[in-house]
Amino acid sequence: MSEALKTSAPTLTPAALPSADLEIKDARIIFDPIWDDLEAHFGRQHLRFPKEIILLGGAPGAGKGTNTAFIAKTRGLTCTPIVMSSLLDTPEMKRIKDAGNMIGDREVLAVLLRRLLKPEYRDGVILDGFPRTKVQVECLKMLYEKMTQLWREFYGTPLAIHFRQPVVQIVVLFVDEKESVARQLKRGVETKAHNDEVRRSGHGQLLEERATDFDEKLARRRYRVFKEQTWDALLSLKDVFHYHLINAEGAFGEVEQNILEELEYQSSLELDPRTYDRLRLLPLASEIIVHARQELVKRLDGYEISHPEVFQRVVTLIEKKMMPIITRHALSGHANINSEDTVFDEPLALAMLIDIFSERGYHAVVDVHRIEIPETVDLKTGKITCRLKKVYRCIIRFKGSEIRRG
Repeated sequence: MSEALKTSAPTLTPAALPSADLEIKDARIIFDPIWDDLEAHFGRQHLRFPKEIILLGGAPGAGKGTNTAFIAKTRGLTCTPIVMSSLLDTPEMKRIKDAGNMIGDREVLAVLLRRLLKPEYRDGVILDGFPRTKVQVECLKMLYEKMTQLWREFYGTPLAIHFRQPVVQIVVLFVDEKESVARQLKRGVETKAHNDEVRRSGHGQLLEERATDFDEKLARRRYRVFKEQTWDALLSLKDVFHYHLINAEGAFGEVEQNILEELEYQSSLELDPRTYDRLRLLPLASEIIVHARQELVKRLDGYEISHPEVFQRVVTLIEKKMMPIITRHALSGHANINSEDTVFDEPLALAMLIDIFSERGYHAVVDVHRIEIPETVDLKTGKITCRLKKVYRCIIRFKGSEIRRG
């Protein structure tokens, strides 16, 4: 490097550091001592975090509470979500708030990391309400980096199953400001009606009445806070983790369909890279069915052109011997048929039978059962000679008929 370049580079003091660098520095000051404390308390081999962490965010009225259970079901998670507002409602946290102090990033992170180590979250967990600040965003990146280090460190060891490749997904349920405000105010009306009835009858439980649900200005302000804080925090992670922005403005069923489309299983995302590389040569079911109809037509025409005699024998077998049995099972839609017909000695006959049934709208499965039948006995040696008998077991399924009773 030239002297000119050396002298032109400014020396950055903390006050002169870009805000992003300051946030990273602040996050490191918070994160490192908490991580060191975890290692000292639990031991590195017991720092077993969830395989998958879903960061759930949503505009006010977007339906986080309504859709959390469905998101968990979609991802196959059975544990209860971690809701930061509830997690920070412990006696210890209440004492901090009662003393007039704010719950800072350090307290939030310390409580969260210990909760994530609980065994019920090993496969995955939905995390509602984190991160909310830019410092928390940087702490999340540091946590992911540590989880990845653990995965690599323990790979190939007896503990590897406890340290799988981590996956972090961001799910944001979004509605625009107009819809958010309308839903908040509607919730206020419904909550008030419910609580009035509980007070009148003495039955049921009172619901929380939020001030923002009864004042349009407050509802709009709450939406703006979401856009300026939570939205920005999650959006800043878009290029780091898997990001899903879900339209939550439609009807209940439409929103669920949007969630399904966004969170469907992706093997390249969820499997360990080595596992994925081993399996990826096998075609997906969705791939082999794309041209299945055209391939079926091509095979059937090929049978007729190249092997007409065998093709006719298989058709005759189905028509004369199988269809009468199938017809008698029209109500159940399920017929089991055994056959020893010699046509199946032809190599293509079984493939023809399956394809013919498929073209006619049936589902056919054929299993070859080999039976050794004793035929002769050598009186001198006692050796028994057996004949091999092949029985072709055909399972034919189709949509059965319904009986409607008056």
